[in-house]
Amino acid sequence: MTETIANPRMPITTPLADEEELRQLEETWRKPWGVWGWLTTTNHKDIGLRFIYTAMTFFTFAGLLALGVRIQLAVPSNHFLGPDRYNQFFTTHGSAMMFLFAVPIMEGFGLYLVPLMIGTRNVAFPKLMAYAYYCYLFAGLGLFVSLIFDMGPDMGWFAYTPLSGPSFSPGHRVDIWSQMVTLVELSSLASAVDLIVTILKERAPGMSLNRMPIFVWAQLVVSFMMLFSMPAVMLCSTMLSTDRLANIGTHFYNHVEGGDHLLWQHLFWFFAHPEVYIIFIPATGFVSAIIPTFTRRRMYGYTPLVLSMTATAFIGFGVWVHHMFVTPLPELGQSMFTASSMMIVIPNGVQMFCWLATIWGGKPRIKLPFVWVLGFVAVFMIGGLSGVMLASIAIDSQVHDTMFVVAHLHYVLIGGAVFPLFGAFYYWYPKWTGRMLGTKLGYLNFALMFIGFNLTFWPLHHLGLHGMPRRVYTYPAEMGWGTANFIATIGAMLQGLSVLVFYINVLVSRRHGKIAGANPWFAGTFEWATESPPPRFNFQHLPTCQGREPVWENQPDAPVVTGLRSDIRELLSTTTLDAEPHHRYDIANDSITPFLLGCATAYMLLGGGIFHPKHAVYAAIAVTVFLWIWFWASGKKKPGHESD
Repeated sequence: MTETIANPRMPITTPLADEEELRQLEETWRKPWGVWGWLTTTNHKDIGLRFIYTAMTFFTFAGLLALGVRIQLAVPSNHFLGPDRYNQFFTTHGSAMMFLFAVPIMEGFGLYLVPLMIGTRNVAFPKLMAYAYYCYLFAGLGLFVSLIFDMGPDMGWFAYTPLSGPSFSPGHRVDIWSQMVTLVELSSLASAVDLIVTILKERAPGMSLNRMPIFVWAQLVVSFMMLFSMPAVMLCSTMLSTDRLANIGTHFYNHVEGGDHLLWQHLFWFFAHPEVYIIFIPATGFVSAIIPTFTRRRMYGYTPLVLSMTATAFIGFGVWVHHMFVTPLPELGQSMFTASSMMIVIPNGVQMFCWLATIWGGKPRIKLPFVWVLGFVAVFMIGGLSGVMLASIAIDSQVHDTMFVVAHLHYVLIGGAVFPLFGAFYYWYPKWTGRMLGTKLGYLNFALMFIGFNLTFWPLHHLGLHGMPRRVYTYPAEMGWGTANFIATIGAMLQGLSVLVFYINVLVSRRHGKIAGANPWFAGTFEWATESPPPRFNFQHLPTCQGREPVWENQPDAPVVTGLRSDIRELLSTTTLDAEPHHRYDIANDSITPFLLGCATAYMLLGGGIFHPKHAVYAAIAVTVFLWIWFWASGKKKPGHESD
């Protein structure tokens, strides 16, 4: 027998609830109480939300640092911050935003939403996911604790050599930064592997590759990008550490000893420019999830959208030299990178036209998530146009290291990522909590952010064209930069007020918000076919997929998956292309091992990379022991099953 979900826009069907099976599933997937449960959980929703909450915490701290920087620059010859503290503030701000906020929060959304969207109960490697979070957490704590003790990095978030080398940056400031980078990118690599396997092998039966939600495609594309880009920055930061450690004393970046300063820039920007698209592509996934829901039609140009994301990923690895146009590189090579930098506009334009065509052909409903998407379109267009300008060698040579570049960077990253991110918060918050965010505070949040953002960064274009360099802690009144800087500081305060309004909205709505129900937006993907918030096992019976918007397109009598055991955490593995059932797969239970291994890894990198290599040796012994425990526990298989 079957029963149909009451909402007429959700024709997913599930077998009548088997109370005994449901009770057993709840017991099998139950989370232990207290601190032990917090340390041992391996549920994708717990870890995904932790990534999101932790990233927003680092975002808040980094935003306060930015506000301090803007206050210092508000008027000429200001002494709110001294030069050393100013350098620490802007370096920690940039490092936190790029390494600790922008990428990890996209990972958090992916870890929470992807298993729900593809109709499974957890990620493929839950212990690996938990380990990734602890590496990320310890990296962020190391960066901000160092700032508290006046040991914050002070050489810019890109740490150019020789400035970051031992001759010009003595002490441990750069060492802390480099090990933070290595640790957080190790976390990103672990998350990427987990998401790739989950997407390719755990999709609901019938969800072939050409039926996957575009957000899932976005997560798959950026996960592969991480596999190729993250090792580059881990390599160059490790090489920097060995250059700086007196006990090792390599000379990778020491020109006198045969090294090369430009090697750092090549390795770093080979990672850092793809990172822009690792941030941007998941944001386009948010947009492609929100627009169909609020226009009441399927996304126009599904295939071009997927291909454009893939093309962006490939071209994104071929544009890094446009950050190096003022270095002594061959002019012919620079011209080729100018061409590739302009070429990447094409796939981004394809996405923009697909979104606009969907809006034009649909029946838009102006709700808060959709409003943030409209704000994204307006702001990102400006960032994209200034990006085309900077792709020109002639223009870039004139505005390099000026406030114009700061304006472009923020229009691309805030316009291209933060505006869709806030739209995603308003869209999926009901799924996380079962309650809606407040509408009035939401519109105030948007208005303050939109006005404050443009008030902050539009004047920086003019400041850059009038010659104001970035990374200077003050300037004389005679330069005429005071008015624009004061306006920018007012805008930064409005942005801070906007974020405060958002937090108030979240806290008030968590207790007093309107009850959301399973599908308050009448959306079409699988995460809306289960309760809000979802049970720990997501679905009592895994669904099958009959279209790209299965909640809209599945027939009332669509079959579901039965036969999975409820006394163990068992998943269904499907084929890569067509998602046909292949085998059953039991995953790991909750475990303390990821936390212990994360602690040992952090000690190995932070202790060995900052103080003395002997700490890395000691920690390596602990890492070996914890890995043995990890694989010993995972190697115990049940007859007829694969095991994590």
